[in-house]
Amino acid sequence: MKEQPTYYDLVYAVVRQVPRGRVTNYGAIADFIALGSSRMVGWALNNCHHMDGVPAHRVVNRKGELSGRHHFATPTLMQELLESEGVSVENDCVVDFKRLFWHPSELGENWEAFD
Repeated sequence: MKEQPTYYDLVYAVVRQVPRGRVTNYGAIADFIALGSSRMVGWALNNCHHMDGVPAHRVVNRKGELSGRHHFATPTLMQELLESEGVSVENDCVVDFKRLFWHPSELGENWEAFD
């Protein structure tokens, strides 16, 4: 019998799909997996910094602000990682947030986090 993924596993699976150079927000992830709230997504991401392959720097708040920046190794690392992917940040906020926003629904209805 296959083990059910945890809430954190589901969050990490979605975040791994955020394209390089794009951003999403906590609420969009919470809505997509239809469990919990944006705050719970934030808690999950606060616990993933020791994991490879979870680009938590691509998740910002609903205004495009780097609200999770203090949970990185340095307060500027989140911005540095975004800028290395071509995302401009000014005053701790993603420039052109609406254009760069990626919604997990782009994965499609039949998306399976775990096969």
